Amino acid sequence: MADMAVLAETLIAGNRDKVAELVQEALAEGMGPKEILEDGLIAGMNVIGKRFKANEVYVPEVLIAARAMHAGMELLEEKLAAAGVKPIGTVVLGTVKGDLHDIGKNLVNMMLTGGGLKVVDIGIDVPAEKFVEAAKESGAQIVALSALLTTTMPQMAEAIKALKDAGLEVKTIIGGAPVTQSFADEIGADGYSPDAASAVDLAKELIGTA
Repeated sequence: MADMAVLAETLIAGNRDKVAELVQEALAEGMGPKEILEDGLIAGMNVIGKRFKANEVYVPEVLIAARAMHAGMELLEEKLAAAGVKPIGTVVLGTVKGDLHDIGKNLVNMMLTGGGLKVVDIGIDVPAEKFVEAAKESGAQIVALSALLTTTMPQMAEAIKALKDAGLEVKTIIGGAPVTQSFADEIGADGYSPDAASAVDLAKELIGTA
């Protein structure tokens, strides 16, 4: 049978083509898509997440590993849906209005997807009402807001207020270079994450699957 430890190692090494090949092989051998996802792809991304937190790997390595994970996910998505395997939760993710930065957001997207969550990425320069709309449409449990400029941080407060005013039962998490835990407390966010890997732990904790 296909060895999931080898698949995880191949993902960590960022070998996209080999990851796709190993996923195909595992499926051909009759291995379940959930097992391939959890023991192969997610296991590999978890290692990358831990190494990223410990400053043992950096953004380029994470992006390469995430690209390899997506190559495997593309082959598994239909099979997972057919097998009735659902993501552990849904997160709406966006960079707030006035802010055009997306590298941090994209990293968070990849890490959350690698952690078994469904991500609805609504892009950059997102006004408060669009966060509300996306949360309603997707039935998300979490709305994650990113800002890289101190001047756009007040937009986080606007979005959180709009979500509360709309009566949505969602948890909010914020992140980005100028953002702090005390700012999160001040604007009533449910959580703050200093980096992409921590965002996964925080999201799982807030959803209650940690």
